[in-house]
This record gives sequence, structure tokens and C-alpha cells, in this order.
Amino acid sequence: MNQYIVDAFTDKPFHGNPAAVCVMDQWPDEQLMKSIAMENNLSETAFVVKEATGYRLRWFTPTCEVGLCGHATLASGFVLLNYYEKEAESVTFHTLGGALEVKRTGDLFEMQFPNIPLEKAKVTEDIMEAIGSIPLDVRMGKGLDLICVLQNAEQVKSFVPYADALKKLPGRMVHITAPGTDGYDCCSRCFGPKIGILEDPVCGSAHCQIIPYWAKRLNKKVINAWEASARGGALQGEIIDEERLLIRGKATLFAESKIYI
Repeated sequence: MNQYIVDAFTDKPFHGNPAAVCVMDQWPDEQLMKSIAMENNLSETAFVVKEATGYRLRWFTPTCEVGLCGHATLASGFVLLNYYEKEAESVTFHTLGGALEVKRTGDLFEMQFPNIPLEKAKVTEDIMEAIGSIPLDVRMGKGLDLICVLQNAEQVKSFVPYADALKKLPGRMVHITAPGTDGYDCCSRCFGPKIGILEDPVCGSAHCQIIPYWAKRLNKKVINAWEASARGGALQGEIIDEERLLIRGKATLFAESKIYI
């Protein structure tokens, strides 16, 4: 199978979030996909197969399959639109998270994702211990992740994650966020030790929750977000309605290879 390593949410190699994209003629055994994802040891390996009804896309972390992933969807769209469907302006993937479209918009790739409802949550002792401070606000993305709002960007950047403490918190992943600097509306960092990822460098699915929070708080339809990980990455989000939003970002190819198994 052909495999591409794409840095998503950046236009520079060694930045953004690297995802492996495997393009195949047919589905391999699920255990083989898990083994490839473990071997790659990236936050996500995406597997793409063209079926009768279009492209089907599945995502695996080094430890498990997940139901929604933004940066590996962007990376998969980048690969197909640049190397397989060169004349197309968009490609639609059938996924566990529903139908997801990736579309070219100038030098950006645009994806339509669910606008995930947020519920108010309590500040607990476990949260304060894991975050190392008292969050200004805590929200739960419905059926997904915990979001802790901090006072400023410096708190986000200087945070040191400890897997054992983060694993005690509810949700699939834990995100910390604060008002942004340098022209960005917000900044964030994303952690998923429960799914084998201590820190996800730039998390698209997290921003299905983070962008609606800041859009409502700042009374803005379009949010420019910065992921303040060591690699760093930029996302632009736009609220469509209560159920949908757009996430836009750049991507760049790092490597192309073949897997021989």
C-alpha cells in the first residue's frame, strides 16, 4: 500500500500535526491496521479505500480506532486531491463520524464537521490536580471531551501534562484553552493519554468543541485558533449553524513510501 506522511494545519514541515495516510485498493485485516498505526507511532494513521459509494476513511491511534479525527481527515483530503483526484475540488469520506467533505479553498483545505454541543461541568479536585490551577470554566463536549478554560495563553503554553492525572478526568481527551495572542482568538493544547496520545500536536476534533465555545463567548462567527504545542499549528473555524461548522487549514507533504507486508 502507498503511505504518505502529511503535516496538517501548517505549511511547513516539522510543524502542525503529522498523520500517516495509507491508500489501499481493499481493506486489510483490522489487526494489521492496528499494527501499522502502532508501528508509525503517530497520533493518527488514516486508512482510505475507494468503494462503490465513494471513499471510506478509518482512523487509528497507536492503541485504538477512533470515531472522529480532524487532522488526519485534512491529511487524507490533501493526499487524494493532490495525487489521486487531481481535477476534483472536493472529496467526501464515509466515516464512523458520518460523511465528511474536504474541499480546496485557495491554499486552504476546508472540512465540514459537527458542531458539538457543550455542557457546563463542575470544577473537581481531580481537575485542579491535573491542570495545576483552578479553571475559569469547565465544559464537556457531548459524548466527547473535557475542556478547561484557563486565564491566559501563558498558562496554556507552560502547562506540563502528567498522564496518570489526566486519565482520571472524564471524557476521551482533555483540552486546555485560553484567549489567544498575536492575532489569534484563542489558543489551546490537547491531551489524550486514554487513547495512547499524551499530547496531540494539533487536534481538529477538539476544535469542534473549542471553536463553538469561543465563538459564543466572543460573539464571532469566524475564530482563528492557535494550537500551542511544541510543533504549533493554525486552524480557522466558522460556525454554520447549531449543528455544523467549518474547519480550515493548510497541509504539506513530508514523505511518501510503500508498505510491504
